Amino acid sequence: MKKTPIKSVVKALLELQNEGKSTTLLGIGPMSHNLLQASFELARDYDFPLMFIASRNQVDMDELGGGYVNSWNQQTFVKAIRNMAKDVNFDGLYYVCRDHGGPWQRDNERNAHLPVKEAMELGKKSYLADIEAGFDLLMIDPTKDPFERGKVVPLKDVIERTVELIEYCEQERKSRNLPEIGYEVGTEETNGGLTSTEVYETFILRLQEELGKKGLPMPTFIVGQTGTLVRRTIQAGKFNFKNAFELAQMAKKYGVGLKEHNGDYLDDVTLLEHIPSNITATNVAPQYGTEETRAYLKLAEVEQQLAKQGLIKDVSRVKETLLIHAIKSERWRKWMEGDQVNLSVEEIMKDDTLSLEILDIAGHYTFNIDEVKAEIDKLYENLRKVNIDGQRFVVEHIKRPIRDYVECFNLKGSSTRILNKIQSSQLQGTEVN
Repeated sequence: MKKTPIKSVVKALLELQNEGKSTTLLGIGPMSHNLLQASFELARDYDFPLMFIASRNQVDMDELGGGYVNSWNQQTFVKAIRNMAKDVNFDGLYYVCRDHGGPWQRDNERNAHLPVKEAMELGKKSYLADIEAGFDLLMIDPTKDPFERGKVVPLKDVIERTVELIEYCEQERKSRNLPEIGYEVGTEETNGGLTSTEVYETFILRLQEELGKKGLPMPTFIVGQTGTLVRRTIQAGKFNFKNAFELAQMAKKYGVGLKEHNGDYLDDVTLLEHIPSNITATNVAPQYGTEETRAYLKLAEVEQQLAKQGLIKDVSRVKETLLIHAIKSERWRKWMEGDQVNLSVEEIMKDDTLSLEILDIAGHYTFNIDEVKAEIDKLYENLRKVNIDGQRFVVEHIKRPIRDYVECFNLKGSSTRILNKIQSSQLQGTEVN
């Protein structure tokens, strides 16, 4: 069956907004096989489209360093998604998306201060692998320029690089006779970025003009700042309904959907505000990884209790192993605030309270480490002997926060609504012709 392009889905969502049937799509950061399973089972049961959003640090070509999530490259990532859909009997809409693609988007490239030309070439190489693997949406993000550290990259440079990258991707896609793909542009940075409606529209107009000159498609999504900001394991920002609504209306005027990033840990009130604000899609990633870590820790606590009762003999070291590797990963630095960003691993290790907080923040970065996987397998086996299905508990635990978003974002039944709207529009178009 021919796949419905993501651009058609967004167009249908914009039309449904006019009918009082708004839906906000959920972009899910793919932290593990368990998260894929939880997502597909929910989407199957509640009939909504899935978007899996992978950054270059998470999923990339082996020659560029691969990804920390299951060592996935683009091909194995797409294969894992396809296999999981089949395993849970999901036959609905799902989209594989590149989150923050482009130059300097791998930590090592940014830290090395690669010159513009070299960084752009590596970004293009990664995009080509995305395209050949069958990605449906590519985020074009040239805003991590290490030479502009602490500053906002000039809008002129962002637009110039964005157009160059979209032109490259379209040429490569067409030369391979591959289906239409969507593009996402903009940045969620709060220290400037696309925060005001004036800057947002200026960006859209200039981009539209430059893309038009080259006969290139307008993006499917433009990221705008709605006030969200993730720090530690909390939503540290403050959702700005007025700004979100105005940005959404501005994007809609040009046939584009507003995309929100940093949508983790939002309370129900804020989640419900997304429907009247007409935000088309929201990205959530670290929250679901943190929920998986918490699930393992709960199972480890059960294991300890059962060991005290003599029901389990050889207890796993899941908590200790996760803790050590989470701290040593240093990936928690991205989510910390103030002076704690610069604390050494040794200083963290001496502080029990802070160590546990780091575990909560960064445990999911370690799931692919052999020692961690071995301890999780041991935990599962110990619990299996006392009739507890640990892996099933983990999957259901991850579902809990996803389900909150599904309910508040009006996602239930949305795949059917979207496909019906697309079919209706096509029929109307036929009648007009």
